[in-house]
Amino acid sequence: MSPLSTYENLYRLLADTDLEPWIEPLRQSVEPAILQSNNGHLDKWLNAIAALPTPNNPAAGSLTSPAIQIGRPQDLDTDQRAALPDTLHNFRPWRKGPFDFFGTHVDTEWRSDLKWDRLLQGISPLKDRLVLDIGCGSGYHCWRMAGEGAKLALGTDPFLLYVMQYLAVRKYLQQPPVWVLPFGIEGLPPALPAFDTVFSMGILYHRRSPIDHLYELRSYLRPGGELVLETIVVDGPHGYSLVPDQYYAKMKNVWFIPTVETLVQWVTRCRYRDIQVIDVSTTTTQEQRSTEWMVFESLSDFLDPNDPSKTIEGYPAPKRAVLTAKAP
Repeated sequence: MSPLSTYENLYRLLADTDLEPWIEPLRQSVEPAILQSNNGHLDKWLNAIAALPTPNNPAAGSLTSPAIQIGRPQDLDTDQRAALPDTLHNFRPWRKGPFDFFGTHVDTEWRSDLKWDRLLQGISPLKDRLVLDIGCGSGYHCWRMAGEGAKLALGTDPFLLYVMQYLAVRKYLQQPPVWVLPFGIEGLPPALPAFDTVFSMGILYHRRSPIDHLYELRSYLRPGGELVLETIVVDGPHGYSLVPDQYYAKMKNVWFIPTVETLVQWVTRCRYRDIQVIDVSTTTTQEQRSTEWMVFESLSDFLDPNDPSKTIEGYPAPKRAVLTAKAP
């Protein structure tokens, strides 16, 4: 069975929601976005998904532990367990997680569970909500949303590798209402104000127009629906925003980094209400680092080796704020 068949279950679920008009546009766009991507690694990834072992018993999972749990070690025989790490290495770099496949711990670059723990108590309960997660990567947080009882956790990400990582998990965890679409927010059908919660985490500073992004996010929220916004911030006065010359922490696509007060101002001007800053935390090398599963440069390489309070370019080191706001 093709791993893409999982999206048929998404279409069936959408039929019972206000997102029913999305069914045909998604049906026409999802598979072509994957199979006609011209990505030279696609066959390798699809073959690796096919090569993932078949357990002795249906793989049970846990969506509430720090690592998304897929099965137990005893569900595989000795040879299957020995071969599994090499198969999962086909999907490197693993950036958002962690995951645990039958006892093989995928120690991702980001300890995404730490961010989740910081924001969970400050957002509206997700039980029975339709949730959209923009730029979700492997879908780690979508699985955690489903663990909190979301009716639908729908993620988007244009990087095909991350969609393949999601499909590798989905091969085993077929029941939770989690799907990752193979494109960014630009690839979604025309906006419907149907979602109860919309997440945008680690996206805003990559946008040339953060104000347009905030309006775009609002267009997907039902009246009174909740935005959960996480982005890099800097210290400074009300109205200030850092605009890097070319690179910020070796990222070339960073445009605007506001102060917390400026971020609240932006959100207010976009006519959100009930704005609450629920967390401000400096990113540490315990949360973002190189591992066996992501062997490239990470946070420690992006900071000034003589002064880790600054990036390699001399800007303030990454600090991230999370706020919630309600759509009018």
